[in-house]
Amino acid sequence: MAIALDTPLTELLGCRYPIIQTAMGWVADPRLVAATGNAGGFGFLAGATIEPQQMEAAILETRRLTAQPFGVNFHLYQANAPQIVELVLKHRVRAVSYSRSPGQQMIARLKDAGVVCMPTVGALKHAQKAVAMGADAVVVQGAEGGGHTGTVPTSQLLHQVLAAVSVPVVAAGGFKDGAGLLAALAQGAAGIAMGTRFLMSADSPVPAATLARYLAVSDPAQIIVSRAVDGLPQRMIRNELLQRLETGGALRRLWLALGSGLAYRRHSGLSLVQLLLTAVNQRRGGGLTLAQSLMAANAPMVIQKAMVEGLPAEGVLPAGQVAASIDSLPGCAELIEQIVQDAQARLEDLCRRLS
Repeated sequence: MAIALDTPLTELLGCRYPIIQTAMGWVADPRLVAATGNAGGFGFLAGATIEPQQMEAAILETRRLTAQPFGVNFHLYQANAPQIVELVLKHRVRAVSYSRSPGQQMIARLKDAGVVCMPTVGALKHAQKAVAMGADAVVVQGAEGGGHTGTVPTSQLLHQVLAAVSVPVVAAGGFKDGAGLLAALAQGAAGIAMGTRFLMSADSPVPAATLARYLAVSDPAQIIVSRAVDGLPQRMIRNELLQRLETGGALRRLWLALGSGLAYRRHSGLSLVQLLLTAVNQRRGGGLTLAQSLMAANAPMVIQKAMVEGLPAEGVLPAGQVAASIDSLPGCAELIEQIVQDAQARLEDLCRRLS
């Protein structure tokens, strides 16, 4: 029995399989995105951690590596968000993802140009608001997911959102294989989105030392939700930096925030005013302290330590709970093909057992 994996998501994005690679900062680069697309999935470039000039270069490099469609991710609060949108329009990128709505006017402009708007949400009310503002589809990330996360488990959140919106819904948080894909489709999802599984792949740019820390995790209890980095709940692998932040006082966090802010300013080319504006925008949205706001605005530099410099003890290690059950680093082609074959085999087995 062959599974028909044509869903509203594949039709919307123009990909072969309803499998999305999420836009992880410092990880979702042209190589990973192109490898995902060439394997039949759909990848998003991370646009929240680089300046527009580098973003344009990344779009062009991805186009060089694949003829398949792909997307770009950005955050509303980043100072150069309008410039990222202009690049999306200029290069006719297929889709955008975002965690906070960029406003109806900007969404309308993207949609008028044929760009698919697909935000990621962690709560029912956010999904409803996103759709009301024009989202073409929503990715719902449950509490099992890595990075910033909510409190509702994926299965429950998916059920809530499917009952409340009429656009395609993509499930994220806790997926790594064909069993997960089949389960999500059976519940009514149009596909799945994965971050940690793609991060832990042969096409990931993450340094070997950092990948080794991910592979060493065998107990989900080691992957915790903490507010110590930026005041917002974030799921990460417990490591030396996180331990220091959780046990340290406000002064230590402020010092780290200031250091991260200066490093981010040098990296991004932002002026001091733009940097402070980014922090203010974060503070307004989340009711954070000044230190938390600075860390939230500049957390990419803390993640960079692990994801680029290969110093897993000195950076943040975002991870979904599923990381504890991953023990291999296949390439995207092998990974996606195995997911599809596994889903088909499990469906055939289910049909046999129920006949």
